[in-house]
Amino acid sequence: MRRVIGMDIHRTFAEVVFWEAGRLRAAGRVGMTRAGLEGFGRRLQKEDEVVIEATGNAMAAVRVLSPYVARVIVANPLQVKAIAHAHVKTDKIDAGVLASLRAADFLPEIWLPDADTERRRRLVARRNQVVRHRTRIKNEVHAILHAHLIPPCPHADLFGRLGRIWLSRRAVPDDERAAIDRQLRELDRLGEDLAVLDQEIAQTAVDDPAVKRLLTITGVNLIVAAGLVAAIGDVRRFSNPEKLVSYVGLNPRVRQSGLGLAQHGRISKRGRSHARAMLVEAAWAAAKAPGPLRAFFLRIRARRGHQIAAVAVARKLAVLCWHLLTKDVDYQWSRPALVANKVRSMELQAGQPTKKGSKRGTAYAYNIKELRDREIELARHAEQAYERFVSQWQRRGSAKRRTGAASEERR
Repeated sequence: MRRVIGMDIHRTFAEVVFWEAGRLRAAGRVGMTRAGLEGFGRRLQKEDEVVIEATGNAMAAVRVLSPYVARVIVANPLQVKAIAHAHVKTDKIDAGVLASLRAADFLPEIWLPDADTERRRRLVARRNQVVRHRTRIKNEVHAILHAHLIPPCPHADLFGRLGRIWLSRRAVPDDERAAIDRQLRELDRLGEDLAVLDQEIAQTAVDDPAVKRLLTITGVNLIVAAGLVAAIGDVRRFSNPEKLVSYVGLNPRVRQSGLGLAQHGRISKRGRSHARAMLVEAAWAAAKAPGPLRAFFLRIRARRGHQIAAVAVARKLAVLCWHLLTKDVDYQWSRPALVANKVRSMELQAGQPTKKGSKRGTAYAYNIKELRDREIELARHAEQAYERFVSQWQRRGSAKRRTGAASEERR
């Protein structure tokens, strides 16, 4: 007989409810430790299904319980909340809702990454934490200078060699000087951690064809490419590019009722926020390099401003990534010498040995100024071709003509 076990998991325990023969039966609590979960798993049957919600320790529970049951399913908590909203909410009710939804084949599941993809996601997330910590430290140093009316640093990087020499000569109180020194030491330590994480990310990506394919896109570097591949996982689970756009939260919110117009609002910001941030970062870089993406950025910026234009380019990059990964093709307007230089930098960052001898590698072409200028000129031609292509586009007619009510009036 089919059994479904719903588990409402917390940090230290999980509330368990069994669904069997159309009835729910509470089974108490299970400790959220490896020994506790293994003991609970041994009491289950091979035909059972276990349902949990996506939380910070959900993947650990999946790994422990999977050998004991037919399947461990992770539910999307946002969609479960929308489907089964209840005024009375307890752990037992939540666990019973999970089991009942699965028994009715109405449970919104999430895709579970394999071990390699999960490790990549952890590396990218830890690197993001280190970068955010470094940014916070830099802001604290800037706040100290601002509090004592010290003008901005004349050098490009306050925390570089020349910037630190300039900083050491500023007159600040002794306690503030000690605070700045502490922040600089912490910044150096985090820089070492960041270098180690960058090397580990490069080692996981150096032999990945998907990462190399995304590196052909203008504005996408190693960290962005590796982070996007880790976030996407198996691209075949997205049947069309719009689903990938929605997965990273770059799709606009839409509200429409009756015969009224559909109201398109800001982006949803649902899904993987880090992947969305990396796409926006790549969009700003692509907007500065010649090519069709820059032409698209300038066209949107002229009407909506630079912030909305950057988000629009990020959305276009998500669509572009889907096409490149699903069709196994490189970006059409890539710059071969620049791509070769990116790939070689990734190999060196991964710890591969330098190549010695008279034979030059493919990345050497990037050192030839004439070749670089030729590639940039081709990218400018592509940018101009896009501008000519969209120059004759006309904006859609007035909103009033597109409503159903207006159609009835014309009849």
